[in-house]
Amino acid sequence: MTPFLESLLFAFAAASANVIGGVIVTSYKWARRSLRYFIALGSGFMLGTVFLEMVPESLSLTPSAPALVLLGYLIVHMFEHTFASHLHFGEETHHDELVNPAVGISALVGMLVHTFFDGVAIGAGFLISPAVGLLIFLAVFLHKIPDGFTISSIVVSSGYSHTRALAAATSLGISTLVGVVVVHLVGAGVNYALPISTGSTLYVAATDLMPEVNREKGVKMAVVVFAGMALFLLVRMVARP
Repeated sequence: MTPFLESLLFAFAAASANVIGGVIVTSYKWARRSLRYFIALGSGFMLGTVFLEMVPESLSLTPSAPALVLLGYLIVHMFEHTFASHLHFGEETHHDELVNPAVGISALVGMLVHTFFDGVAIGAGFLISPAVGLLIFLAVFLHKIPDGFTISSIVVSSGYSHTRALAAATSLGISTLVGVVVVHLVGAGVNYALPISTGSTLYVAATDLMPEVNREKGVKMAVVVFAGMALFLLVRMVARP
């Protein structure tokens, strides 16, 4: 199987998780209580992937990697603060804030940017090696359900129907697939795509997910974050024996 087909297949699996997040909001209220554990596990796994896999690989590709990592971080920061300034992971935080339907649209634009870079990261990873691609896919996959949950809850809280909320979650998945296609079209641009997507992944893990984890009191969530890091190390040992 070619790197393009591998990355497209795994990106489709990641995109499906966006839709699952949307379904949780629109259909299964009881399942929302477990979302915080996905967030904590995903943040730990993503931080491990960024610092122990993506950053070293980026540095081996180009001496400009540190600047490109910072650029990727700032790109997502700019779009989320411009178009999704009220972004939170949890429907209960939205009802008082998101009363203008335009907010749902602006939040969607901001999240489309960061899910596009999810696809870029997966595509760039598989261009380097199947092992790197698999690790990046898992890091992306673990925060895809919270992404879908978040955008669907924002859209519902902005006054739109459950159908439109599910469509918004689906569009995040499509954006991920587009990111994969784009990075394979540019080909040699992987030297720049991986460090930029490293920065965007770092933003999602450290700036989007970790503050939500810190909202939960007690040691339980910290343990789940460390479990996410341990899961990364385990998968890395299996993927790279």
